[in-house]
Amino acid sequence: MPTSAHAMKTSETAAIPGQRHYLTRGTGAYRRASLALFLSGFSTFSLLYCVQPLLPIFSQQFSVSPAESSLSLSLSTGFLAVAIVCAAAVSEGLGRRSLMSISLVGAALLTIATAFAPNWHLLLVIRALQGVVLGGVPAVAMAYLAEEIDPRGLGATMGLYVGGTAFGGMSGRVLTGIFAEYLTWRPALFIIGAIGLAAAIGFIALLPPSRNFVRRPGFDPRFHAKAWLGHLANPALPFIFAIAFLAMGSFVTIYNYAGFRLVAQPYGLNQTELGLIFTVYLFGIGASSIGGLLGDRIGHFSVLLFGLALTAAGSALTLAASLPATILGITVLTTGFFMSHSIASGLVGKLARGTKGHASSLYMLAYYVGSSLMGSAGGWFYAVEGWAAVVIFTLAMLALAFASACFAQHLARRKA
Repeated sequence: MPTSAHAMKTSETAAIPGQRHYLTRGTGAYRRASLALFLSGFSTFSLLYCVQPLLPIFSQQFSVSPAESSLSLSLSTGFLAVAIVCAAAVSEGLGRRSLMSISLVGAALLTIATAFAPNWHLLLVIRALQGVVLGGVPAVAMAYLAEEIDPRGLGATMGLYVGGTAFGGMSGRVLTGIFAEYLTWRPALFIIGAIGLAAAIGFIALLPPSRNFVRRPGFDPRFHAKAWLGHLANPALPFIFAIAFLAMGSFVTIYNYAGFRLVAQPYGLNQTELGLIFTVYLFGIGASSIGGLLGDRIGHFSVLLFGLALTAAGSALTLAASLPATILGITVLTTGFFMSHSIASGLVGKLARGTKGHASSLYMLAYYVGSSLMGSAGGWFYAVEGWAAVVIFTLAMLALAFASACFAQHLARRKA
């Protein structure tokens, strides 16, 4: 299988418009594509979120506030949001496979570089660059799946991809917390970067070349602008984008500041104990796959609404004073969020009319802007009124997400 950028690009230019050669469930190519996209989700989210359990450490070591420490994550997700839009345009010329491969390798190397950052400001610069580089993966991965996978099995494959993101998010948080406890945070980030690099190599070796992608040489701003505006004019899609913004914003807010709450009294958890709480991401992995399968069978919007309601219930449960109840709340929240995200991301491919890469980029733009803006805004609520204010903030966002899903369902049914 070719691995050079030139060879990968060449392998993605052979598709003939009008002809579709899907990867169907049960074939070897389908299994390789599924595993490769699982690895891409794993690598992306482990590298992106590995700093989250380190926020209390950053706050103490670099003498910054909780909200300022969250910039090590929010800058990455913010620049990632902008880069995703550009990546969708770049992938039209470079190719889906090539761009994802370059992005995964570059992000892993930047994570290794973060371990050697001598001061807070340089660490933030490296994390911002990492967000730019990672922009070549999420939207392009969704576009690859929408183009290459048989629509009858798209929900299951998208669920597996989102499951990879859940496993990566869990691994990055859990392993970083454990390594930081015993080796300090710098070796922890170095090891996570090395794991991400190994996953990137596996991705390159496994992913089949695109068969339905037609490369567009050069860069035509009018074409890209028309494509993005066309998706925004689609009645239902903007509501799906709103769900991405609001659901991700609420999810990251809980995860960003739960660590500050749980390392303080009366809980007093250490970094290993805090990291192990993130093993609840395993429920997200299962929920992603199950949600995708259920969506294919009983209706995507029904599962989406259930997932959002479950996310809100989990957020409310974290108000309990006992540690087991708080952990249960985080578990329920994680399950509901990944079920919702797996369905919403699959709906983008189903509702978009052409240029699916551009539609996916708008979804991921909303997703990561929500992570960046709302994740940092939650720090203000935590500083002013404590954990109860954080939960109220997230419940308000989830109520708006639920309303958006209802509107999107109505519009999609009316169109059908």
